Order: sequence, then structure tokens, then C-alpha cells
Amino acid sequence: MALGRREALVLGAVGVAAAATGFLAGPLLLQSGTGAADLLSARFPDRTGRVRALNEWSGQVLVCNFWATWCAPCIEEIPLLVSVREAFLHKGVEIVGIGVDSGDKIAQFTKTTPISYPVLIADASALDLLRKLGNAAGGLPYTVILNRRGAIEHRKLGAFKGTELQTLLSRTLAA
Repeated sequence: MALGRREALVLGAVGVAAAATGFLAGPLLLQSGTGAADLLSARFPDRTGRVRALNEWSGQVLVCNFWATWCAPCIEEIPLLVSVREAFLHKGVEIVGIGVDSGDKIAQFTKTTPISYPVLIADASALDLLRKLGNAAGGLPYTVILNRRGAIEHRKLGAFKGTELQTLLSRTLAA
């Protein structure tokens, strides 16, 4: 049975509306299961005790690095993160360290190891967030890179080496 002109126009309009809805809402729905929204709404105290939310850095490329004072690869990675922040801060990139440790241990550690980027203190409660972000084992260091729209661009379990992080950030900024 052939469609009449009116039925064809209605079906075409419905199809265009469905495609537009998928185009606009699709990326948001895909991100809803990645943990990005949980990460951006997470609130942790900084080294001064002020509670901070990661969405404070919305509109920037955000590198969230989960680490601990007892984690040797985490400690080895800190100088790289400091130098990358220095190189990319003026381009709209911020690095935030999220210490999965006690506030006292982080305070003691940062007295001897300077960290120029913001450091938040998450203690063991961050393990649920790590799982939501795709790190089922809860291993450290774990880094999540969010683009300017708050979507996850990259996740990495383990320390960055060489120019790996710079390359990822350059790609994220160019997209």
C-alpha cells in the first residue's frame, strides 16, 4: 500500500525529529553511564579544609589524578604533572590531584614534595567513585581527562610517562 503525500510528510517529519533528538541528547545519555557527572559533582576538602567541587573547573580541560602518598608510581608521576600544568595552564587545562589518603598524610607529604596544582583529599570513600569511572580494581594512580564540556576523553590506570599526557592534552584541546 503506497503512502499518500500527507502520510509521507508526517513520517518524514517524525524521522527528522527523532534524528535531531538523538543527535542532541545522545552524547549526554552516553556520558551518563561513564561516571563523568559523578566526578564533576564530587566534593572533597582541599589542603586548607575548604570543600571544593570539581565542577568549579567547568569549561576547562580537567585532568583528575587519583593518587596516594604510599603509592610509588603516584609519587614518581607528580613532577611530570607539575611540569605539564605549567605548560598547559594558560591553554585552559587544570590538573587536580585527588589524594586517596588521610589529610594528615597528604599535609605531611606536601611539606617535602611541592605540588603546584590543587590537591583534594578523598580518603577511602573515593573507591566508589573510582569504580564508577571504570577503575574496578581501585588501583592508583588513576587519571581521568575531561574535555571542556565535561565529557571523559581518556582514562589511564598507571603513571604517565614521557610526553604521553602532553600528547593527549594537545589532542583534547584541538578537538
